[in-house]
Amino acid sequence: MSTGRRALVTGGSGELGAAICRHLARAGHHVHVHAHHRTEVAAQLVQSIVAAGGSAEALQFDVTDAAASRSVLEALTAQQPIQILVNNAGTTADAVLAGMSAAQWHGVIDVSLHGFYNVTQPLLLPMIHSRWGRIVTVTSVAALTGNRGQVNYAAAKGALHAATRALALEVASRGITVNAVAPGIIRSPLADAAFDAARIAQLVPMGRMGETDEVAALVEFLASERARYITGQTVSINGGMI
Repeated sequence: MSTGRRALVTGGSGELGAAICRHLARAGHHVHVHAHHRTEVAAQLVQSIVAAGGSAEALQFDVTDAAASRSVLEALTAQQPIQILVNNAGTTADAVLAGMSAAQWHGVIDVSLHGFYNVTQPLLLPMIHSRWGRIVTVTSVAALTGNRGQVNYAAAKGALHAATRALALEVASRGITVNAVAPGIIRSPLADAAFDAARIAQLVPMGRMGETDEVAALVEFLASERARYITGQTVSINGGMI
């Protein structure tokens, strides 16, 4: 059953986003599962959450479209604020910088960084007026260590660390915390294809990939009342990679 908190998870139809949605729903929140293209997957996730006794609904918009995002989010908060926001939407377009196209650069920046602004900014005033809020942004170990072929991705995620710190200072007196979660190598079909056991053993001191549920549990904690004194932080979850 809902506790009255409303949560929005961007990129909720992806592997990690879905795990975050499930954890927040199990914590009693009403979860808005965002998707852009994978709307059928989002709808299926909502069905599974409701079947398990949770509360959720699907939401569709393009986070890179500022006007469309604002229109949807202002309608969503007309009666009640979103008090938990998880900025999870992201994309990759890997190439070494010397061979990276403008489309690859801007595409990644638009989703991760501009998407952060397009979603967070319209939700802030209603959240501020409620005097309670949790903003958690999912970034990456690549923002902390760099990664060959991901200058665009590392730049976007690194900028989110700085934005997290600055926004935390702006809203700390309003009962709102703002944090980032920086996962390492997390199990997914893409990660399974990209990293064999030997490479994982070389890269990760714990010798294994992380699980989406482990990251989602951290996000759920940062979105809870228990984390009310944690703000402006980037929390790594990477098996000891750094």
